[in-house]
Amino acid sequence: MSFVKALIATWHLSILIMFHLSRMRDLKSFYLGYIKRHCQQDFPKQLSYNRFVERQTSVGVYLLLFLNLRCLGPCTGISFIDSTPLRACHIKRAHQHRSLKGWAQTGKSTLGWFYGFKLHLVINDRGEIITFRITHGATDDREPLKSEAFTNKLFGKLVADRGYISQDLFERLFIDDIHMITKRKRNMKNSLMHLHDKVLLRKRALIESVNDQLKNICQIEHTRHRSINNFCSNLLAGLIAYQALEKKPSLDLEHVVSTLKRA
Repeated sequence: MSFVKALIATWHLSILIMFHLSRMRDLKSFYLGYIKRHCQQDFPKQLSYNRFVERQTSVGVYLLLFLNLRCLGPCTGISFIDSTPLRACHIKRAHQHRSLKGWAQTGKSTLGWFYGFKLHLVINDRGEIITFRITHGATDDREPLKSEAFTNKLFGKLVADRGYISQDLFERLFIDDIHMITKRKRNMKNSLMHLHDKVLLRKRALIESVNDQLKNICQIEHTRHRSINNFCSNLLAGLIAYQALEKKPSLDLEHVVSTLKRA
């Protein structure tokens, strides 16, 4: 009986990852229009759509284990960090929102106020996700970096935006062989920076491209979640689907080296 349950959970996991790779906009159309019609041999014991959504919450642990054990990329010595909002609903409807009430919070990003969560990502120069953390929308961007569990895979250069500026955090990371590089704020004194670090700062848009693909291709953000468990399973399946993409945004190290030589 346990083997049958594990097999069914594997089918659910596969269907969710396939959906995030399919470019279709909603799970219902994908399940009824594609899985039900064309995948009878691959998934013989198919459930109704409502029952499938109910069982979706049971595969969250499997998705988390598969992502952490098999999908995350290695640290190469050049890493980029950023946070992106995951909106639970429009900010004007936050007081009416029910499905994620008690979990989602109001936060602020560079694009304005939002209601939902934050996804903190660290990627390498090949565009692969090294580590991630999900927090409430009101969480400070620097908070995950204070956790050793979040930074234990990192070493070398860590490129971030101005929101991560903190002298105490810089010194703490530097002790752990992590050199955080950020642009300075207007009210900060100018300081010398290695040319290699300046070039890496110009390439920080790499992680913005990763966030764009996660939201627009792998669809980790939408406002149709029925519960917090569905939100988590949808997010984890989207992250796995992104790691399975053949072509990811990446840093051309040869171009960086040639830029340094010309300078």
